[in-house]
Amino acid sequence: MLEVTRKDDESAENLVRRFNKKVIQSGILATARKKKYFEKPISKREAREVAIRKRIRKEAKTRELMGIR
Repeated sequence: MLEVTRKDDESAENLVRRFNKKVIQSGILATARKKKYFEKPISKREAREVAIRKRIRKEAKTRELMGIR
């Protein structure tokens, strides 16, 4: 459980901003979104293949953004 205490002379907006930053950095929100829907378990081989495809797509996209072919 995350806890953020209010500092002296801190506005409510800054307090909320600090809290949101902590939530994002901890990864709680990403985990909750991932678990929102049931996903069938996949084998290690399939997971590896998916990861390879993602990595290739990401590398191609970064190369395209940088203007490299």
